[in-house]
Amino acid sequence: MVSNPVHGLPFLPGTSFKDSTKTAFHRSQTLGYRNGYAIVRRPTVGIGGDRLQFNQLSQAVLDELASKAPVLTYGQPKQAPPADFIPAHVAFDKKVLKFNAYFQEDVPMSTEEQYRIRQVNIYYYLEDDSMSVIEPVVENSGIPQGKLIKRQRLAKNDRGDHYHWKDLNRGINITIYGKTFRVVDCDQFTQVFLESQGIELNPPEKMALDPYTELRKQPLRKYVTPSDFDQLKQFLTFDKQVLRFYAIWDDTDSMYGECRTYIIHYYLMDDTVEIREVHERNDGRDPFPLLMNRQRMPKVLVENAKNFPQCVLEISDQEVLEWYTAKDFIVGKSLTVLGRTFFIYDCDPFTRRYYKEKFGITDLPRIDVNKQEPPPVKQELPPYNGFGLVEDSAQNCFALIPKAPKKDVIKMLVNDNKVLRYLAALESPIPEDKDRRFVFSYFLATDMISIFEPPVRNSGIIGGKYLGRTKVVKPYSTVDNPIYYGPSDFFIGAVIEVFGHRFIILDTDEYVLKYMESNAAQYSPEALASVQKHVRKLEAPASESESKQTEKDPGVQELEALIDTVQNQLKDHSCKDNIREAFQIYDKEASGYVDRDMFFKICESLNVPVDDSLVKELIRMCSHGEGKINYYNFVRGFSN
Repeated sequence: MVSNPVHGLPFLPGTSFKDSTKTAFHRSQTLGYRNGYAIVRRPTVGIGGDRLQFNQLSQAVLDELASKAPVLTYGQPKQAPPADFIPAHVAFDKKVLKFNAYFQEDVPMSTEEQYRIRQVNIYYYLEDDSMSVIEPVVENSGIPQGKLIKRQRLAKNDRGDHYHWKDLNRGINITIYGKTFRVVDCDQFTQVFLESQGIELNPPEKMALDPYTELRKQPLRKYVTPSDFDQLKQFLTFDKQVLRFYAIWDDTDSMYGECRTYIIHYYLMDDTVEIREVHERNDGRDPFPLLMNRQRMPKVLVENAKNFPQCVLEISDQEVLEWYTAKDFIVGKSLTVLGRTFFIYDCDPFTRRYYKEKFGITDLPRIDVNKQEPPPVKQELPPYNGFGLVEDSAQNCFALIPKAPKKDVIKMLVNDNKVLRYLAALESPIPEDKDRRFVFSYFLATDMISIFEPPVRNSGIIGGKYLGRTKVVKPYSTVDNPIYYGPSDFFIGAVIEVFGHRFIILDTDEYVLKYMESNAAQYSPEALASVQKHVRKLEAPASESESKQTEKDPGVQELEALIDTVQNQLKDHSCKDNIREAFQIYDKEASGYVDRDMFFKICESLNVPVDDSLVKELIRMCSHGEGKINYYNFVRGFSN
């Protein structure tokens, strides 16, 4: 009950009255401005001017207002979007529940057992609610085991309901296709999963044991074997124990024979032998796996059984005195089986351990049976027959259809149309040969040499081509390893022997000197100095010799004057560059003469003004008999 604030009377009907002293009933101002900004003020008095007490609300109301403040400020919060739907085959992929169970199977017609207990594993696949029942395979159990019920959804009752993981637990019975399985336990994953889903698991139970299996585990009764050798004991003791040997059959002595590899298996359980053939990829043989089927092999036959038709009937124990046993298979020894001699060169680790424990043989090393190939026969070329080059003749020995020797294409491209020319004299005791001169042309692209003898009138010797392009062998080189003349062998004073004829180098042209200076590493200092010295001697007395020659020969004086006039008139003409090289390209023999038709073709290609009167006169004076023109004097008119 709230009391009257003025008179202290209870606020009841009939006792409340208005205070006549109160005249203002407006609400207090709660909004003000400071520096231009709106500021909310907390009211200190209520309606009628009554003083408001501080924190009149309870703590619960304040907490409720505090929790509603964001809602009042920002409005109702938006609901979070629903979580993405994840299908079961994705959420429970590869998640399987495993239960250990057993069922009892009656054995009606047996004196040793009335029922048997069969232990199984029940798998529940969460992704599609399917189940499967699998019985672990026991070796030599005699009953079909493995997958008893394939993976499927299993019916729980006659109404068509299926088993769900909520129906599975420890310590319960489930019936599947008329068989009642007792679930005794589950794995750790299954326990965690079921407990996370709120299922209370029953305590685990012990797995029931099969009474007949437990009976078999008891020690057998000891008894005396009726004979010294018990085949049943051998079968049970050495079951699945096989000795493996690696052998070869070397039949290379016969026609079309070869060395082939085999694997010999010796079965300890019944002393039988099997020979398997080792096939390699693309060996050209049919893939027959067995050379000899598994059987016992006789070692020594009785006298009467030597002519026994072995290919028709099998050999019994009466015809055999001794059979092959494990001690007959030793690494490093040969073994004759069915007329074939096999050499055993290796065995597997189990066989080594068996021989060490059974026979005390510890040293069974692997024997290397790989035949070493004979060293390759060195190919020797037959002696040189003297026809053509040695390289050309050798191609007949490398291929049935000979091919041209490979050429250095880079060298041919770099040194194309590069020719070194030399003037040489023939060294001969015959007086008529002393005045003969020869022009040697060395082609840098192919390392070939050609010799040309300029014709001399009334000499009695027909000039022209003395030797075609060919490689010249040095006299001290052998036939098997020929050494040819190179650019470094040609210098002033060098003696060149060409097929029994000796030549002495007397002179060179200017291109040879430039080539020797640019490739000084190929030449000896003496060879380079000899050429340079010879060129200086020729340049020094050139003016004196020319003046004497012009004084003696008026035709020469006229030619020199014409050359000077042409030089002054055509000193700025563009055809003067490389004009000498253009003529030398077509002068293969370096004779200094070019055919008249070829001469005018070259002048036309170089834009030489042959229509000029001075040039026509120069061509007339340089003309030689037989339709040839001396281009040496003609080129002088265009050089500076």
